[in-house]
Amino acid sequence: MARVRFAGSNRFTFRELLFMLFMTALAVFFLLPVVYMIVTAFKPMEELFLFPPRFWVYRPTLKNFSNLLVATSQGSVPFVRYLFNSIFVTSVVVTGSVILGSMCAYPLAKHNVPGGGLIFALILSGLMFSSEVTQIPRYLMVTRLGWMDTYWALIVPGIASPLGLFLMKQFLEQVPTAILEQARVDGANEWQIFWKIVMPMAKAAWSTQLIFAIFSVWNDTWAPLVFTRSEAMKTLPLAIQTLGGSGIARVGAMAAATFILSMPPLIVFLFLQKRVLETMAHSGIKG
Repeated sequence: MARVRFAGSNRFTFRELLFMLFMTALAVFFLLPVVYMIVTAFKPMEELFLFPPRFWVYRPTLKNFSNLLVATSQGSVPFVRYLFNSIFVTSVVVTGSVILGSMCAYPLAKHNVPGGGLIFALILSGLMFSSEVTQIPRYLMVTRLGWMDTYWALIVPGIASPLGLFLMKQFLEQVPTAILEQARVDGANEWQIFWKIVMPMAKAAWSTQLIFAIFSVWNDTWAPLVFTRSEAMKTLPLAIQTLGGSGIARVGAMAAATFILSMPPLIVFLFLQKRVLETMAHSGIKG
């Protein structure tokens, strides 16, 4: 089999080169919807209704974003309030789920906790149920606690993440116990070991958990719709969702809204994608 030499010492067979070209073409193909979504957000109204539709924008404009601000600010609540609610709820839930999942996974992975296997099995059983199954119990708990129309209803239920705990535990089991024992010999307590040794070593795992949490919380519309009554408590995705029934006049605003809602999770994923692959390898999860 002939080999192709590139700059440097790496060599590839012709079959490997074809495979790389095929995977590159496949990646570009799957990237096209994302590119089209970005391009559409900057199309003027006349280009949005062209037939046949054009993929690229010829006269980019920011008018869609200004129309979005106008559309979401026509009520009693300004656009900035919706944005603040989304950023605040997402930030608190992501931070809380990462810290709670890590602190729960550490003793289960590195300490002989009585009944630890049963506890872990019960937590993992939560992965067997879809979110639709737990919606009614979640609603009953929130109402009985008196959390309706408060941030507590949007934050506290989202902090508990069985998937995040599973990823953290599987990853922490790969951390050498000898390192932790040496830290104890040197006089470090469990709190110091957890924050100064375990968490830096498990950066890939909690980075992956962070991505999953952002994806699930940032675009969530069910919790704000059910648990909030006042307009001031609604999040940005829920406020933008109401634009969908406003007719063709809001098509450009909806394109801008889709762009705004998709960018934060996408940017975070692009920066942390290597951490995700590392976590999946250590957790025994295969694509």
